[in-house]
Amino acid sequence: MKQVEVLRYDAFSKEPNKGNPAGVVLEGSRLTDEEMQLIAKKAGYNETSFLLPSKSADLRLRYFTPGHEMNLCGHATVASLYALYEKGGIGPGAELKVETKAGNLTVKTGYADEEKHFFVTLEQAPPSFRPFAGDRAKLAEALGITEADFHDSLPIVYGSTGTWTLLVPVQHLAACRKMQPKNSEFPAILTDMPRASVHPFSLETIHRDSHLHGRHFSSPYSGTIEDPVTGTASGVMGAYMKTYGEADQNVFLIEQGQEIGKDGKVKIEIFEENGEMKAKMTGTAVFAEKQIIDI
Repeated sequence: MKQVEVLRYDAFSKEPNKGNPAGVVLEGSRLTDEEMQLIAKKAGYNETSFLLPSKSADLRLRYFTPGHEMNLCGHATVASLYALYEKGGIGPGAELKVETKAGNLTVKTGYADEEKHFFVTLEQAPPSFRPFAGDRAKLAEALGITEADFHDSLPIVYGSTGTWTLLVPVQHLAACRKMQPKNSEFPAILTDMPRASVHPFSLETIHRDSHLHGRHFSSPYSGTIEDPVTGTASGVMGAYMKTYGEADQNVFLIEQGQEIGKDGKVKIEIFEENGEMKAKMTGTAVFAEKQIIDI
């Protein structure tokens, strides 16, 4: 029997229990795929990341939900780099290439504000979008709202900056608050991408400095119900607003988690490089707890 240390960091918050919890395993190289999946299931966080050496980058990260492996996870990336910072592995001002199943991505670190909070900026995969051809009435019912709650001028589309989700714009913040998802019904509605998550959002926000308010409901294959504060989905939200909302701004502050007792914020910057749209995600984290898991 092996004993594995899983460190929990709450990403996108400076306070424990207010952001999005992620498990971090610093010694991933001594574990098999099956052991990583078992650890993620036993740890019980929406995602657990495993740090490994890389032949093509400075670091390799693998991400597991309790149910399956993910190509990319924004909040677990922030948590992993913050753990490395606390352990003395990296410092502010570092620039790293991180190998993921979504490609080799650039990560930068630094200090923010006068309190010198360590932050991580991740360049995500280029945004991609696909039309939603499913039943809108059934989607509304599965979310616990009505079709009238959907935004009347913004489309429902699949989007990805590393992980596919269904972006569902709604008219008002009240619609987000009343949602009661039936996750088990998602695959039958998301016929083009039955394993995708569902990410409703509104242009109305709770905090004055926020630009968008989101929620994130997991695919039933993930073994979780709701992700409190999502990095990759926030990234594709920013790209969505530039593409479909024709937003003038390039920087978005996105709030999430308030409906379930969290209060996280993600900064997203949309920019163009070589004629291609890209997204950068910035956030911080805080250590919350340690688990020792037997496998």
